[in-house]
Amino acid sequence: MFKTLKRVMSYAKPYKLYFIFTVIFALVGVSLSLAVPIFIGKAVDYAVGKGAVEFEGIIKTALVLGVIVLLSTFFQWFMSLCTNKLAYLTIRDIRCDVFAKLERVPVKFIDSKTKGELTSRVINDIEIISDGLLQGFAQLFSGVVTILGTIIFMMLINIKISLFVIILTPLSFIVASKITKLTHDTFVEQSKLRGEMISLTEEMTGNQKIIKAFVYEERAEERFDKINKAFGKIGAKATFYSSVTNPATRFVNGLIYTTVGIVGALSAIGSVGFIGLISIGELTSFLAYANQYTKPFNEISGVVAELQNAVSSAERVFAVLDEEEVPDDSDKEVLEKCDGNLSFRNVGFSYVPEVPLIQDFNLDVKSGQKIAIVGPTGCGKTTIINLLLKFYDIQKGDIIISGKNTDDIARDSLRSTFGMVLQETWIFTGTVKENIAYGKPDASMEEIIKASKAVYAHNFIKRLPNGYDTVISDNSGLSQGQKQLLCIARIMLMNPPLLILDEATSSIDLRTEQQIQKAFEKLMMGKTSFIIAHRLSTIKNADVILVMQSGHILEQGNHNQLIAKGGFYAKLYNSQFAET
Repeated sequence: MFKTLKRVMSYAKPYKLYFIFTVIFALVGVSLSLAVPIFIGKAVDYAVGKGAVEFEGIIKTALVLGVIVLLSTFFQWFMSLCTNKLAYLTIRDIRCDVFAKLERVPVKFIDSKTKGELTSRVINDIEIISDGLLQGFAQLFSGVVTILGTIIFMMLINIKISLFVIILTPLSFIVASKITKLTHDTFVEQSKLRGEMISLTEEMTGNQKIIKAFVYEERAEERFDKINKAFGKIGAKATFYSSVTNPATRFVNGLIYTTVGIVGALSAIGSVGFIGLISIGELTSFLAYANQYTKPFNEISGVVAELQNAVSSAERVFAVLDEEEVPDDSDKEVLEKCDGNLSFRNVGFSYVPEVPLIQDFNLDVKSGQKIAIVGPTGCGKTTIINLLLKFYDIQKGDIIISGKNTDDIARDSLRSTFGMVLQETWIFTGTVKENIAYGKPDASMEEIIKASKAVYAHNFIKRLPNGYDTVISDNSGLSQGQKQLLCIARIMLMNPPLLILDEATSSIDLRTEQQIQKAFEKLMMGKTSFIIAHRLSTIKNADVILVMQSGHILEQGNHNQLIAKGGFYAKLYNSQFAET
């Protein structure tokens, strides 16, 4: 816990000026508030005797009290302002670091986590850190200053009664600490279940059409209900433990206040000689200090629950920051010119060590060739692409591009030579122009329009409300085919030497597909292209067709050769066109 707190505070270090001002304003504000009981006691002593009320003294004391209260309020407001500034700047830096970290972690880390869980850590958990740790700092610090200040003032009034208060104080700590130990684990479990709930909610809301098509609503509700019940159960447990802390400490502090009141009253009338006489005004001041002394313990115990929740959230956030990063390879060689020649040499790879996938994979690709990869689901088609782009590192063998080993080439340089169109479309919130120019932000308007016309996207773009300046998003009403055309236009604009088309026309109607195929033919001219396809009619013109099964190349050749061979490819092709 303390290690986590220390790490959070390290993020606050650059803003130590706000911390210093927070401390100063807290000291001044609390000190002024601690002076209030002294003047209240004086005012009481001015009005104790019958017929001996000193109105002039009461008025002067009241005016001084008014000034003190106003100044105390002013300084405490400034303290809150500095604390909030410190908290928001610190949280901003943590959130930026987590977001940047997610861009540097290996793809396998993103693949192993749900979107909802990662979203929860970036947004919800960091917000809880702000509320629980940093915002609670002001209460903790003010509480400590108040406790120390009240002890000093009580000592000045009567040392012996003060000792009663101090001796009984550890009871509050003992009660609070015993209960606090029970809360941490429950809040850790609560944070975990919160992430699962957000993940499921995002999954269900993002796939409503599929859920309704498969009549999955009741099962989705059952899954949510199961998580929600577990969340409610652990939440109730955590809330119970945290809620018990404050009433328990209040009860102990009430006993302390009662003891002080009884002993002080007996001293005021001279019944307890060994403590010494105190005036009614001093007793009033002392009781006020005793109340102020115990109040911070109540506030601190109330903050403890938030602290426990915040610490568990901070641990989840720092778990992301502690993840292994993709090593920096900016010092490696830059692939300035790519001739398109490529080869796999005895490449081996598996996602799970116990389940082999790619084994002794060998392939030689010449510049300008169109390589189609086909095979059943899970045979390793997409894995080949992942290895080409170094989304995953090969575990054995070598991949050679333009005579250079990919291990010796910087990732950014390697990936910039590829253009990729996936089956899943991706549109970010921005204008049509910005979406097309995503890979080439300095492209001119003429280049963007030329690329759009080449993929037959220009006409539908011009029909949009503001043409190329229309703001779109993934949920802006564009059809799947229109979004795919925009993704293809991106690659057309980049004009890279190597192309990867992973079911790139799967979401487009047959007529548009025929037009896109013509555009692709122009785009692929002179370029090395990898085409992953399930619809075999789209790869008949490929120079080489690789038929894969269980990570191995089962058959290799062009369409006519493979059909004549009558093997796995021929059966697969004929199964798609049996009726024809």
